[in-house]
Amino acid sequence: MDSKGLLIVISGPSGTGKGTICKEVLKRNDFWLSVSATTRSPRKGEQHGKEYYFLTKEEFEAKIEERDFLEYAHVYNNYYGTPKSNVIEKLEKGKDVILEIDIQGAINVKKAYSEAILIFILPPSYEELKNRIVNRGTETEESLKTRLESANREIECSKEYDYVVVNDTVDAAVRRVESIILAEKCKLKKMQSLIYDKFLIKNQ
Repeated sequence: MDSKGLLIVISGPSGTGKGTICKEVLKRNDFWLSVSATTRSPRKGEQHGKEYYFLTKEEFEAKIEERDFLEYAHVYNNYYGTPKSNVIEKLEKGKDVILEIDIQGAINVKKAYSEAILIFILPPSYEELKNRIVNRGTETEESLKTRLESANREIECSKEYDYVVVNDTVDAAVRRVESIILAEKCKLKKMQSLIYDKFLIKNQ
């Protein structure tokens, strides 16, 4: 049996509940949540190594040169990225790792680490997505339109993913994510060494 952990990447448009799903999956399973790095300043209450690894621009760019990011982006004058060495260390120790990142980042992770499992979270319908964003009470008419247009573009990218999970209820969506992870662990490539070590070699 392949003892290496699974890299599970969860993403989806704003308002789909992906953050809530990740929290519930982590509560119910012994997985490790990857912490991103950023050059932005910490907000009140944020701690280095918990919400983010807070790096200087020079430190971040040095890690880019060292190829120590699975993915990174430059957004609003700040860098954001997923430290590669931290993730690979956990995977090599057999720990399953969850990444909650944006869609472009997820696609870049798959390019850097082909074994990553990409799960796209969808709302039950376009109307439900709109209602969830509106119910936050933080959007103007203009910003709501921008968010929905962005969601449409992001949903088009779901074809790059391995799985799609509809978040009709959080409990059902979490069970679907857990089922995907369990199925991945039972794939032949994960079980091959077990088959050879415990069955085929003994029977020869």
